[in-house]
Amino acid sequence: MSDPYPSPPIEEVELVEVLRTLGDPIRLQIVRVLSDGEPHSKHADDWGFDVQKSTLSHHFKALREAGVTRTIVSGRTHAIQLRRAELDARFPGLIDAVLASPPPPTA
Repeated sequence: MSDPYPSPPIEEVELVEVLRTLGDPIRLQIVRVLSDGEPHSKHADDWGFDVQKSTLSHHFKALREAGVTRTIVSGRTHAIQLRRAELDARFPGLIDAVLASPPPPTA
């Protein structure tokens, strides 16, 4: 059975795509939450964003397709996890720099 939520192999992940993807304030905040290294539920109520479930799903998909995250499926539960070790190996210092930047202003 194929992976229903494939992430690209880390050697195919492009820096420009990672940066473009992290340029969105919601996706950047998702990465900040995921920086603890743990898988987090994809359930919309757990994130605290004032966006529709479909919008949040779009952000999760964009992060996964850019190679920033992976989706972990266990039965009916879906979780998202930052590919921290892989990203650190491919782009040393990138995630630390992103996390050290000040959060964008809230509207």
